[in-house]
Amino acid sequence: MTTNGVTLSHKIRKLKAAGLAGVNVSLDTLVPAKFEFITRRKGWDKVMRGIDDALKLGVSPLKVNCVVMKGLNDDELMDFVEFTKEKDLEVRFIEYMPFTGNRWSYGKFFPYQEMLSVLKGRWPEMEKVQDHPNDTSKTYSIPGYAGRIGFITSMSEHFCGSCNRLRLTADGNLKVCLFGSAEVSLRDALRGGASREKLSQLIGAAVWRKKPKHAGMFNLTRIKNRPMILIGG
Repeated sequence: MTTNGVTLSHKIRKLKAAGLAGVNVSLDTLVPAKFEFITRRKGWDKVMRGIDDALKLGVSPLKVNCVVMKGLNDDELMDFVEFTKEKDLEVRFIEYMPFTGNRWSYGKFFPYQEMLSVLKGRWPEMEKVQDHPNDTSKTYSIPGYAGRIGFITSMSEHFCGSCNRLRLTADGNLKVCLFGSAEVSLRDALRGGASREKLSQLIGAAVWRKKPKHAGMFNLTRIKNRPMILIGG
């Protein structure tokens, strides 16, 4: 489950009892005032409490997703790494990606290799962790730290060829690529009485039509796509 974490503390026990295993928490800053500026709401302390409660209940994996932007939160890279020292979670630094409505600009883009260089300057002992074949994150560990850090390099080093992610939107559309505008309505097919076999054929055909890679960060700015908030994590 992906969440902003604001109500996680209140709900995590029931979610865990219902079978929830892993949680992704979207959190772009560890500074309360900056959190309020980015999200336009209070609640940083509630997110922190939610993360701690999830860890106490043994929720695993627990991942904290941080979109890194120059001039906004790139000065917090080391703080986020320190966040993993005593907490068994993975902070994933995500390259700033263009979506409709998010005012993407290259001036705010902070590529993976630059982030890695900054962090290795502070922690030269950082070690690469063996990733699984379809992982979307490049994972590293630091000796003595309980958690790990990862990098999602969608723009500077795409992983389209090994990506096996499918997304089903809240209104029933299947997206085979986060950055593609093409969608297939499974909702309409279901309402039209489609059988399980027909649905399988629709999904299979959509996957076969998936392109080898996305259009690239500069071309993506010209492609109309849903805002991330309407796609879902």
